[in-house]
Amino acid sequence: MAARSASVKRYVVRLGADERRRLEAMLRKGKSAARRLLKARILLQADVSEAGEGWSDGRIIEALKTSVSMVYRVRKQWVEEGLDAVLSRKAPARPSVPRIFDGEKEARLIALACSKPPEGHARWSLRLLESKVVELGIVEAASDSTIQRTLKKTPFSRTAANTGSFRPRPAALS
Repeated sequence: MAARSASVKRYVVRLGADERRRLEAMLRKGKSAARRLLKARILLQADVSEAGEGWSDGRIIEALKTSVSMVYRVRKQWVEEGLDAVLSRKAPARPSVPRIFDGEKEARLIALACSKPPEGHARWSLRLLESKVVELGIVEAASDSTIQRTLKKTPFSRTAANTGSFRPRPAALS
């Protein structure tokens, strides 16, 4: 199959007069984040309405020193979601990695850390806790750094003094 000589734009940018004024004002002020200003420039150059120049993607990429994917994403987001979505950063829908310790599992970990350590040990180490939470079936697997982060959030556990997050006041000062 032969390559097409002219590509058909799937996401065509046609800015209204208000949108164009808003983008131009943003660029004149220059007080926004660099990525936001770049997106505004891309939209203005890609605009095929009567007021716009309707540059090709290649020309926009060369003039603004950006990538093909950036121009494509800006066009797509403008068509599908509108100007406000393009100019604002959207928060991720969910964390990239789900939490291992939810409320109940975290409470069981804290209770374990505050309990008496196993025979032959003066205190709970992160490695001991790591193996014990798996042994008890609290979680399937957890690293010692995950356990440390979880315990560091709780200033009243016995291990918090070891992680540097809590220093109790002497009784004489209370």
